[in-house]
Amino acid sequence: MSPSITNLSVEVYSDIVCPWCYVGKRRLERALAQLNDGAQARISWRPFQLNPTMPLDGMDRTAYLKAKFGSLEAFGRMEEQLLAAGADERIPFAFEKIERTPNTFAAHRLVWYAAQQGKQDDVVEAVFRAYFLEGKNIGDVKTLTHVAAEAGLDRTETEEFLESEKGVVEVKGEEAVGRQLGIRGVPYFVFNGTVSISGAQPPDMFVSAFQQAEKKS
Repeated sequence: MSPSITNLSVEVYSDIVCPWCYVGKRRLERALAQLNDGAQARISWRPFQLNPTMPLDGMDRTAYLKAKFGSLEAFGRMEEQLLAAGADERIPFAFEKIERTPNTFAAHRLVWYAAQQGKQDDVVEAVFRAYFLEGKNIGDVKTLTHVAAEAGLDRTETEEFLESEKGVVEVKGEEAVGRQLGIRGVPYFVFNGTVSISGAQPPDMFVSAFQQAEKKS
């Protein structure tokens, strides 16, 4: 039986370079698909930079992985888990295509901008796909503009936005809220502002959180 949920808001704190965030997106979507037909779910994507001090032009991915995990072998063990989780969620991760680990602030600004255009989820999906499946440099404004256009945003207006300082204060403010919540890792999900889940949990965990949030509303 589908859980009886009438009104649900979901805030997702994530970083575009976090593969578990992509997995978490899929698992959330599977959980939402179990809701009763009359349910209304509003999803808002919030910024959380895992590497806020990353140079604006990013860095070589191999060097980054060695610095973060100590060795490529250590990352390799995690990679196996991610490939398996991705296969379960129909995400064909192509880590070998990624050459640079980007600074993601511009990507987060794009996600914020997409929300103003009613295209946030489409753009989030497109940027995840561009990075993890196609190995594109999502720290590059031209690349982000192309990805956004493919997701339905106006190319010229998007490029003008990304080349400006618009959204900088707002994105920094949203990220600060996440830090104030005590978030240390992503993905992190907040339901109706009352119930939280950390990590890419199985869909049934999300459904349980939906129900708890409904009771507290």
